[in-house]
Amino acid sequence: MVAEDGSLDAALRKVVDWTDRDVLDIGCGTGFHLPAFAESARSVVGVEPHAGLVRLARRRTRGTGVRVLEGAAQALPVPDASVDVAHARWAYFFGPGCEPGLRELERVVRHGGTAVVVDNDATRSTFGAWFRLGYPQVDPTSVERFWASRGWSRTPVDVTWRFATRAQLESVVRIELDPGTADTVLAGHEGLEVDYAVNLWSKQF
Repeated sequence: MVAEDGSLDAALRKVVDWTDRDVLDIGCGTGFHLPAFAESARSVVGVEPHAGLVRLARRRTRGTGVRVLEGAAQALPVPDASVDVAHARWAYFFGPGCEPGLRELERVVRHGGTAVVVDNDATRSTFGAWFRLGYPQVDPTSVERFWASRGWSRTPVDVTWRFATRAQLESVVRIELDPGTADTVLAGHEGLEVDYAVNLWSKQF
């Protein structure tokens, strides 16, 4: 439905190489990113709290060697020091409040391993302005301060969403935002593209 321009995946590869390493995808959803990890990783485990999405992820990765487990970020169903690369993309990690999940990363990531968290950058871009309008309770400056104070490094990435039809664009916007905010931003946005700024937070353990 939505095509990204690939800039986020390219930035992720520059931050951490998962070739021949053990990868954990936290909040893997339907398993969209798991096959790409499996192409070069030594092993891949996806963790997802919703049973229906777990079934879809297992179906998507059938025959690839990927394991998909039901579980939450704050209680990961994997052994201590069993992961080289932990990846969470718009999953559990949105700054203050995610401390239990971060403690789990300290448990499961091996010494020398890397965790990467993909989060919205609400300070800029078209979608960032939409996010601020829809979620006024989230202070982007406090979020960035939260990560930096805990030793995470920030890589800003500019992404472009491209849609084949206006209906597809509107469908995605209405998933991301409440009805009132969606109506407001769609009324003022033309075309089939949306520029979207994100932060790629990373930490080596």
